[in-house]
Amino acid sequence: MEKQKTGQKSFVYGTRATLECINAGREIDKILVLKNLNNPLVQELLQAARDHKIPVQRVPVQKLQKYTRKNHQGVVCLLSSISYSSLDHVISQSYSQGQSPLIVVLDRITDVRNFGAIARSAECAGAHALVVPSKGSAQITEDAVKTSAGALNFIAVCRVPNLLNCIHELKAQGLQVVACTEKTHNLIYGGDYSPPTALIMGSEENGIDPKILEICDGRVKIPLMGNIDSLNVSVAAAVALYECARQRMP
Repeated sequence: MEKQKTGQKSFVYGTRATLECINAGREIDKILVLKNLNNPLVQELLQAARDHKIPVQRVPVQKLQKYTRKNHQGVVCLLSSISYSSLDHVISQSYSQGQSPLIVVLDRITDVRNFGAIARSAECAGAHALVVPSKGSAQITEDAVKTSAGALNFIAVCRVPNLLNCIHELKAQGLQVVACTEKTHNLIYGGDYSPPTALIMGSEENGIDPKILEICDGRVKIPLMGNIDSLNVSVAAAVALYECARQRMP
């Protein structure tokens, strides 16, 4: 099937067309498959998705029809507007270049515009990569790239199957893991972010997963002096990133 667009989402539809995308190495955000659809070709597709660690979501027909009412055969494949990077490669490359890695981990950031704005701040502040989970994060559409002012064309984005495991791996590679959360008395200005650092930002609705908070090396918060009790997550990320940037300036 020919590549289609709806709004700012690029996609293909049909089981064989989706298999072709996987086999061709296309960057895929996720695959939507009709609930209870289990014919042999779909089983082949699901296995290919597992082999390539591509997220699959079972959905009702109404969700598929939001993308197309043509003969989608119960499958819609959402294509990414960027190429994903290996987190291990990003970190090892930073070390080999004599740099102190600065990684931004996004936990359950689902709003495309917030994601794009965070990417813009991260790239401008000198962060080396954004890390997102395979499930439960914003789809990286052309709208996200536009909101990032093109930053997503320059900063590495790493997709991982499990954020909790990723945090353990970051610590094993020598990074301190710092959570930006209201659940602390420690202000962000008291931390030292010149060493290799992973900064975690959580969603405005749910914050950072408690299991992730438990294993972080530190928790910091941004002081709030007005009547509103929280910042937009993209604004909070910018404040935190530029404190890191300030400390890292020669």
